[in-house]
Amino acid sequence: MAETELMILVADDHPLVRGALREAVLGQLPTAKVLEAGAFDEVSKLLKDHGDLDLILLDLTMPGTQGFSGLMYLRAQYPGTPVMIVSGNEERSTIRHAIDFGASGFIPKSVDVETMRTAIQTVLDGGAWTPADVDLSHPVDQETSDIVRRLGSLTPQQVRVLMMLSEGLLNKQIAYELSVSEATVKAHVSAILQKLGVESRTQAVIVASKIAAGQWSSTIS
Repeated sequence: MAETELMILVADDHPLVRGALREAVLGQLPTAKVLEAGAFDEVSKLLKDHGDLDLILLDLTMPGTQGFSGLMYLRAQYPGTPVMIVSGNEERSTIRHAIDFGASGFIPKSVDVETMRTAIQTVLDGGAWTPADVDLSHPVDQETSDIVRRLGSLTPQQVRVLMMLSEGLLNKQIAYELSVSEATVKAHVSAILQKLGVESRTQAVIVASKIAAGQWSSTIS
């Protein structure tokens, strides 16, 4: 693919970080078009406007998403678009879980610009990239594998509903935000409970909070 065709989305709620990422991209790919988003709603709008992009650089923590929920939504809604996590959280478990949830790479914000450019180019070339000292060769434990499988069964709209439930929104508020009926939201909530193997929306929110914290114990009955 020629550089002139590349379109990359930088999604982070801090303008200075977005600027640094934009410069990192353009230093490697000077003719690429770089889009920016400071909240997850902006990410969704840009994707609707532009279709599948060549790469999304996504922060784990930004308005409208918690933990891996934004990554889950993007992988479900736009499976052909690679997503790289760019985060200040350098916990090895966080990096591993990001890859488990479908990220094509994980760039710690502490790395130098040249390393960042190498990582971006690796993913654009069809590869995957994580820090060299992160070992992904060991299989994940059964509990993590189970929750990844269950969460992976949620539709994009169900992921959005789960995200909104975790923000404390009521059914009628979710219906308004998604431009659907309350009955549709109730149906989504029921499906979410069934797929996650929990009995109440409160338990579903606990699952969502555990996802955000990178904790897996006691999240599934």
